[in-house]
Amino acid sequence: MGSFKAIFKIIEDNSCPLYKLEERFILSEKALTFPKDRESCLILVREMTELLFQLLDERGQTGSGVGDDRIYTCSGCTGLIKFIQVGEEDEERNTHQVASLDAEQKLLLSKLSASSLVKAFPQDQVGKFIHCLSVRIVQAGSCIIAKGEINDHLYIILSGEVSVEDDTVKITTLKEGDVCGEMSYFGNKIARSSVRAIRPTRVASISGDDFGQLMSQIAPVQLFMARLLAERLARANTVRTREFDACMQGRIKEMAPAELFQIFHMHQKTGSLILELSMGTAKVSFREGCIINASYADLHNQDAIFSILAEKEGVYRFTVGLTPQEMKAAEIGDFMMLLMEGVKRVDEENEAEGSLS
Repeated sequence: MGSFKAIFKIIEDNSCPLYKLEERFILSEKALTFPKDRESCLILVREMTELLFQLLDERGQTGSGVGDDRIYTCSGCTGLIKFIQVGEEDEERNTHQVASLDAEQKLLLSKLSASSLVKAFPQDQVGKFIHCLSVRIVQAGSCIIAKGEINDHLYIILSGEVSVEDDTVKITTLKEGDVCGEMSYFGNKIARSSVRAIRPTRVASISGDDFGQLMSQIAPVQLFMARLLAERLARANTVRTREFDACMQGRIKEMAPAELFQIFHMHQKTGSLILELSMGTAKVSFREGCIINASYADLHNQDAIFSILAEKEGVYRFTVGLTPQEMKAAEIGDFMMLLMEGVKRVDEENEAEGSLS
């Protein structure tokens, strides 16, 4: 009877602190081999030792060392994994994909081994991912992705440094191992920000179609990309809001009151808009984008809003925050109804003036 060897693949990962989906263990009569670069779990060692004696006993009874469809469980710490026994041909496919890489691709795999995206791929899928990558160098000052243009690739930075920008607003800086292009890839393929090389930068790219096919089959990669997208959206919104707050002052002729109101409503701003207009100072207070009070000259609330919307000259500034009393105040009316009625009145007044002239 030959030596015993069993290969196990993880099919379910419920917050295991050490191992992840699709990783493999190799159990023999003499040793338990863990996935590459993974620590040894003493709980798993104990349970796999018990399983070894069970499988050896079954092998002695049946004369076969091949596993079946049974699902095994390791638990007892902060997480849990479930795994099944697979045949050696499955493991051979896993190693064949990496072995089929040429020298340049193997060097690329070595370079990307620390990337969080690559770590999300199961071992038997990494080779497919590397096969799909192409590499290029981007000179300092050049765009990898241009805002407003179509982008259907995902990029991983191999070396160098890039700046993610929304016009004049710098959102973040990305370095070696970071991913970019996900915002447009998961949207309508129109880039919402520009990615510009700060210094000569080497990037690996994969087409959206190729990455989509891989990701659709691999739950850990889907989860990684979902978390990355949420993190990037939150960061971008924070930076844009901070810049928005800092720059909210200007002249009415450059941004009409109706546009200002829509911006505050869309961004769910809380604070006071102060306007210096032809008949004096006007004030409009917003709570999470809703108008809760307004005053202009001797006018208040809706009448004040309608009068402010008709102004064409003046300056404005926005101050963040409201008093406790203002935070409890009721809305003066539905925002869109107020805006539409005000714009309608302005149009009617303009038409009347035009007919008189």
